[in-house]
Amino acid sequence: MISSFATGMYVGLGAAAAAGLAAGGFFYASLWPGSRIFGEALTAPARPGELALTFDDGPNATWTPRLLDALAHHDVRATFFLLGSRAEAEPDLVRRIAAGGHSIGNHSWSHPNLARTRAHRIREELARTKTALEQITGKPVRFFRPPFGARRPAVFRIARALGLEPVMLNAMTSDWRDPSTARIADNLAKKIDRLHKRGLAANIVLHDGGHDDPNANREPSVMAAEMLIQQYKSTHCFVTLDAWV
Repeated sequence: MISSFATGMYVGLGAAAAAGLAAGGFFYASLWPGSRIFGEALTAPARPGELALTFDDGPNATWTPRLLDALAHHDVRATFFLLGSRAEAEPDLVRRIAAGGHSIGNHSWSHPNLARTRAHRIREELARTKTALEQITGKPVRFFRPPFGARRPAVFRIARALGLEPVMLNAMTSDWRDPSTARIADNLAKKIDRLHKRGLAANIVLHDGGHDDPNANREPSVMAAEMLIQQYKSTHCFVTLDAWV
């Protein structure tokens, strides 16, 4: 026979375990790109012949211009999710991105984890960046990607209230810390091919900047992007995210 004390202990342990699972589920949902528990976001449509190159954490004074040169050489347009603080420091580079026919998105002002950020600061991060980008380019900003992919219900709600379409991803590798161009390109190519077999377009994330280092070396990422263009330009169509809305 189980004592009332033991019963209470087991109930307590069960509640603690349930709370732990709930916390783990929240953490998973807040960071996993494919999770929809906190709302829908633009990822990629059922268009297996289309690839969207997207770049986060820029602009970077050294590597964004080289990336733009490579994209122009191949006549490819991409989507750049810019940090407001970096954009403010490099307005001419932001204007060059826009002038090249690329789409510009909002990646917050300072790259916080928005799943752990108070609502008033989320609004401030997004609104300040939106205003800065629109003042620099003279064009409306349509898209928003949360830093780290981290979100909770308030993040998407505030973004949409500001007229921003939340965007996630379905093809990414650790390019920000991988020194091997070939490995970055190969890992992404495998994801692209798997998505193609599933009948999906690829929303590819690379980094032309670094949220913790304005002068981050992004040579591997820039070169990997060019390798992907060379690999797929004869079989796929490269688009900006505007084509999917």
